[in-house]
Amino acid sequence: MSARDPGAVDAFRALHHGGGPLVLPTVWDAVSARAFAGAGFPALATSSSAVAATLGYADGEGAPPDEMFAAVARIVRAVEVPVTADVERGYGLAPREIAERLLEAGAVGCNLEDSDPATRKLLDPGRQAEWLAEVCAAADGGLLVNARVDAYVRGADDPLAAAVERGRLYAAAGAGCVYPILAPPDHLPVLAAETGAPVNALCVLGQSPPPAELGALGAARVTFGGSLHDRAAAAVARTAAELYGGRGRL
Repeated sequence: MSARDPGAVDAFRALHHGGGPLVLPTVWDAVSARAFAGAGFPALATSSSAVAATLGYADGEGAPPDEMFAAVARIVRAVEVPVTADVERGYGLAPREIAERLLEAGAVGCNLEDSDPATRKLLDPGRQAEWLAEVCAAADGGLLVNARVDAYVRGADDPLAAAVERGRLYAAAGAGCVYPILAPPDHLPVLAAETGAPVNALCVLGQSPPPAELGALGAARVTFGGSLHDRAAAAVARTAAELYGGRGRL
């Protein structure tokens, strides 16, 4: 099914309720997207940090929004599976413009963060919920919003309690998934039980439990942040070193 098919968002939403974790490789360009789609994954996500690095910018909204949305559109065009896009805090755009740009790019969903990329401080959860509700309303069912919860990375006094509170508010606002990034694995059962929405867990290659284990703990969805791009970039660096050391012999 093409990500531009009107039914793609419904198919993508259903994947969050399939009885096992939806494993979403986080891609950064058409080549990586085609590789993971070709391997059989039913949907893909973009990584804002990986896309920004590919475009030559720093993470944390360093990439201009026009370039970020254009990159998302290229990834969508390259594959025949649904693609959800990490658009950080929305690049200062109004909720309606965020939704319109995502829909124009062909994305079926998005990540939106609840901390300020400039100050790195958590935003008021009530206001964030209202903002998310505006994005959802503007999308009119055309996007699955994955509401990122930054309680664990922005110094909340009780990150589990804060993540539950924020997750409940965001789910009530229309988010189809909540993403308590860097939540410890043993917090996932509580988060899954208490937020009232599918939970996205971050899997960092070589550091986190594997996706199946995260799913058994309560994650409905597993993504990888920039770690897949980091692995690919490391492989390119090794190849470059080998090529330079052998002066053309690999």
